[in-house]
Amino acid sequence: MANDLSIKTEYPMLSGYKIPALGFGVYQTPADVAEEVVLHSFKVGYRHVDSARVYRNEGPCAEAIKKSGIPRSKIFFTSKVPPRAMGYEATKASINSSFSQTGLEYIDLYLIHAPYGGKEARCGTWLALLEAQQAGQIRSIGVSNYGTHHLDELESYVQELEAQNGKGKGGEISVGQWELHPWLARPDIVEWCRKRGVVIQAYCPIVRGQRFEEPVLKGLVEKHEKTAAQVLLRWSLQKGFVPLPKSVTLSRIEENADVFDFRLTDEEMKSLETGEYAPCSWDPTTSND
Repeated sequence: MANDLSIKTEYPMLSGYKIPALGFGVYQTPADVAEEVVLHSFKVGYRHVDSARVYRNEGPCAEAIKKSGIPRSKIFFTSKVPPRAMGYEATKASINSSFSQTGLEYIDLYLIHAPYGGKEARCGTWLALLEAQQAGQIRSIGVSNYGTHHLDELESYVQELEAQNGKGKGGEISVGQWELHPWLARPDIVEWCRKRGVVIQAYCPIVRGQRFEEPVLKGLVEKHEKTAAQVLLRWSLQKGFVPLPKSVTLSRIEENADVFDFRLTDEEMKSLETGEYAPCSWDPTTSND
């Protein structure tokens, strides 16, 4: 698979739709620059924007989509239910706010941002997303930051809904998004998703630059004449993940997309198996509420 990767590569999802293999993240991207940087990402070749309600930049991202001149069907846009909006009614309001702020006819992917709020709230949120999907507002649904215990809980709820309403009526976990990189490879979660055909997205794929001086990484940088960020993004792509690099620096947006003209060998991929569990961001996967 990795041999044939390009910025145009897409992966099939359980929903029946496809998702681009490289995404552009807009976490902490100020609203007043979001439109500019998203438009630049489109010029570079990205066709996938990862936003969220809590990022407060859905509107400018949507403006970039509209002004790009690219057909809407060719751009993949994601938003997420904020932790404060967990539960059926609050999630419905969150979805409605996304549409009022973006003016989009549909949203490609809507994720549960974090597994907070307790089981009843998590299940209510899933039901609201499922109904929005069935109504054609949202094309695919999924989760973010779920631990395997949260995933098992959701799988059981999907099965309950199917028992009540019929096969296929419980929804599909099309995508799961986590912090993923060589210092947080999450083999248990990855295995859970792989067994079920869930597409895996990777946020913080370049570890916020915190590991650029690691000897194993510096050696690969020198060998391939690439930046540390490019090597880490290549690792993510070759793992079959969908990395979501973020930047407001135009040159870095370009650099992060220039990862399709080299390949890490099997030995080099193995050298990046650190076995560490070292999040550089929050880690809701461990929550037990």
